[in-house]
Amino acid sequence: MIQSRLARVALRVGTAFTLAFLYAPIVVLALYAFNRSRVQRWPIDGLSLEWFGRALTNAGARAALLTSVRVGLGATLIALVLGTLAAFAVQRYRFFGRDTVSFLLVIPIALPGIVTGMALNATFSQAPVLGGLPFGTFTIIVGHATFCIVIVFNNVAARLRRTSRSLEEASLDLGADPWQTFRFVTLPAVRTALLAGALLAFALSFDEVIVTTFTVGDDPTLPIWILRNYSRPNQGPIVNAAGVVAILLSVIPVYLAQRLAGPDSVQGSTVAR
Repeated sequence: MIQSRLARVALRVGTAFTLAFLYAPIVVLALYAFNRSRVQRWPIDGLSLEWFGRALTNAGARAALLTSVRVGLGATLIALVLGTLAAFAVQRYRFFGRDTVSFLLVIPIALPGIVTGMALNATFSQAPVLGGLPFGTFTIIVGHATFCIVIVFNNVAARLRRTSRSLEEASLDLGADPWQTFRFVTLPAVRTALLAGALLAFALSFDEVIVTTFTVGDDPTLPIWILRNYSRPNQGPIVNAAGVVAILLSVIPVYLAQRLAGPDSVQGSTVAR
């Protein structure tokens, strides 16, 4: 496609404006995190790493970071198992209601987070079948897993749609048993999608706020700790530094997932919670 010089310039300007619109607030947050002064004002008084050091030595921030990591790993593990099984069931077998099951599996990611949080809170605290569960790390993990499953399901299902079953059938015809076929044929075909789905699920769990608010106990995750301390003036610079750390720990898994799975991971990353 041949474009005029004016069209190319217009596209570049439009792209630059879009990126500035999206990332200017994050740049401002990062500058405040490196601000030498405790007061948030523009222009900043100078650059310093002091607040990152204080964030690392802050007992509450450290505990919240560890809780976020534990929750992210737990939710990701559950999502990997259940999301992968669901993807194989929907993509590899034909049964009555298959399309309905596929639709129901992706619904949780579209539900408002506050609705999911209310439902989980009522289930954990009032459900007679469970007898009530104490809110803590376990309840947060279960809450996050409800939408992380969708991420893994989307990635694995997309990869399976692009993988021909003829390879698996050929393996079985040549004498391999189902386990050998899965290990040497199916798993290598989907492992990058599995890893990409796991990374995206972890990133989504790590920065979740709304569902966590309804399922958290005495040990908050890092986003909840930031939310609770944001309005405290003496904690402002430390919260900014913790926010930058949270951004990095969310962006890195998403970047790696995009590199691993390419177009397959786009489905899992189109999330609006």
